[in-house]
Amino acid sequence: MFDRLSRSFRLVGASAQVLRQDKHLMLFPIISGLALFLVLLAFALPLLGLDSIDGVKQGGLYSTAFLFYVVQYFVIFYFNTALVGAVVMRLEGGSPTLGDGLRIANSRIGTIFGYAVISATIGVILRAIQERVGFIGRLIAGLLGAGWAVATFLVVPVIATSDRGALDSISESTALLKRSWGENVAGQVGLNVAFSLLYLCLLAGAVVLAMLLAKLAAGPVAVGVFAAIVLLAFLGCVLMHATLTGIYSAVLYRYALYGSDAPGFDGPVLASAFRQKS
Repeated sequence: MFDRLSRSFRLVGASAQVLRQDKHLMLFPIISGLALFLVLLAFALPLLGLDSIDGVKQGGLYSTAFLFYVVQYFVIFYFNTALVGAVVMRLEGGSPTLGDGLRIANSRIGTIFGYAVISATIGVILRAIQERVGFIGRLIAGLLGAGWAVATFLVVPVIATSDRGALDSISESTALLKRSWGENVAGQVGLNVAFSLLYLCLLAGAVVLAMLLAKLAAGPVAVGVFAAIVLLAFLGCVLMHATLTGIYSAVLYRYALYGSDAPGFDGPVLASAFRQKS
């Protein structure tokens, strides 16, 4: 357990080495986040309107939810493909730009849309299970969702580096996971654990500072500055998490496919992240 946590932190540090070479890789999650915010705004009012009409409430909400999932996933996968494509260029010795990543995503736009439709379908099905079967449904949906996340972890790198369709990309991702990782995706767990600790530290620090401000009876300006700092720190962590996850998936994809060490990673450390099925 402790060895795995230690390895996870080393993997995060190794991923950061790649990010330090190309800090502009963080632009992809930033643009993606802004686009997702616009998508949320575009769907918020229609969802509220449908909720007030009893006759179309159930079917309308599911239809709108499906459309929302499609658009949301398309935005996420589009910019993730751009990010991973740029990372692969860097790992192969190139000097990727924002435009290079976007061109890669544009060339795969049909596959990205197909994968978004498939993921949206899965999302709506899992939501229906959660709502109709109660606690057992939430448990089943959670397990199915986790399995889907594991099986599709390498789909975006497959899309970014090949001309496969959506279904073939999912199949290739599953094959690579079975061959190289088995069922233990230590890298994903490591990144999530590391950033969960960062979020907890940030929360603890925010609570302590808030108590200090309250004790000192700070004015509205000080409170506003404090809130802005906390928000920026949280958004920075989220941004770093998203970028490192994309970098990590790209490097592990190359490792799983070619069995070669990727620049920016310690070979033995990277190899230890893989677990063969017993």
